[in-house]
Amino acid sequence: MTESADESLASTEPPASTEPLVSTESPVSAVPFLSADPFVSAVKPLVDAMGAEMLPPDRAGPDDVVLSWQGADVVAVRLPQLADSLDHILAALERKRGKPLAELDRKAKQEVVRILEARGAFSVRHGVETVASALGVSRFTVYNYLNREKGA
Repeated sequence: MTESADESLASTEPPASTEPLVSTESPVSAVPFLSADPFVSAVKPLVDAMGAEMLPPDRAGPDDVVLSWQGADVVAVRLPQLADSLDHILAALERKRGKPLAELDRKAKQEVVRILEARGAFSVRHGVETVASALGVSRFTVYNYLNREKGA
């Protein structure tokens, strides 16, 4: 592609593909005209952390968030369902720790529960069960970790 990022963003032609421009599995650089856009590059880490995906603004649905920069719609963000967000958070914690959460020691599991509580994981339906399964403990143990934190 020989156009500059500004020229391609100003184009009124929608991208030929109907696939998301950027997903959590593909880097921004996989989409040439977006990889040069500093705004998209700046918001990508946040979008990835949320487990969301980026789409062309003209493909935004009613529940998507269209992000604008300098008066022009640049990218739409499709937010994940809450249950998917919890799975994404758990996967990110596993990557950060370098091993499955079930293999952590008790103290590390308690820290994970603290992090998840701060991020609202237990307000999601079946959140305790999902977390207990990921940690390889019972729901009762997760509740004990939560109560221990509140009592401290």
